[in-house]
Amino acid sequence: MGKLSHIDDKGEARMVDVSDKASTARRAVAEGLIAMQPETLRLVETSAAKKGDVIGAARIAGIMAAKRTHELIPLCHPLAITKVGIDFVLTQSPPGIHVTAEVKVAGQTGVEMEALTAVSVACLTLYDMLKAADKTMTIEGIHLVEKTGGKSGAFKAPARSKGG
Repeated sequence: MGKLSHIDDKGEARMVDVSDKASTARRAVAEGLIAMQPETLRLVETSAAKKGDVIGAARIAGIMAAKRTHELIPLCHPLAITKVGIDFVLTQSPPGIHVTAEVKVAGQTGVEMEALTAVSVACLTLYDMLKAADKTMTIEGIHLVEKTGGKSGAFKAPARSKGG
């Protein structure tokens, strides 16, 4: 395990200085699952949720969250993100919605936190939009799937079961 970049020699939190880093193309993909009762999933499939287009609302919320990650996570750099894409896959086993976010930037630091934040907020928005029908929903398995660019190079997470 290497040294933590957000902790200085005195053990104090600090924002990492990226001013000497080269600006490179960077990309991160994160995913998660919001598991729900089959009846709740049917509300989404049939567009019968009382609050309306739950997927559309979650997509916008995820995009907005990625763009504002630096306001939510201490010590994150504000970034000029060039792409945020959020995809939703409805699944029967387990019943729920898989959420995937892809974030890109040309910059001096990566976008892993932005992708993870996008998935988290998209899942939270789905919960909010559907909670009147199902308070037993769970948000599971939010994780970094892959990232490219930067000094540390590419990363691809080991395969996981789709249940989280």
